Amino acid sequence: MQASAFVAGKKVGNAVRRNRAKRRLRALFRESEARLVPGIYILVAKAPLLETDFSQLQNDWNTALKRSRALSR
Repeated sequence: MQASAFVAGKKVGNAVRRNRAKRRLRALFRESEARLVPGIYILVAKAPLLETDFSQLQNDWNTALKRSRALSR
């Protein structure tokens, strides 16, 4: 079982920008959820998340998962 939390502080922007940032994180998480090691995942949005292309976010996300060994073998 996997638990996840998506957090965006006020430094990200107003409520609309914070919600958009969390939606983008949820989309990234959902794409790779089946490949993740069971555990608890807490994702914190930062302001640059909103200005980056989604394809670049996907590449960065996959790199981060590999480096953290969060992908099941």
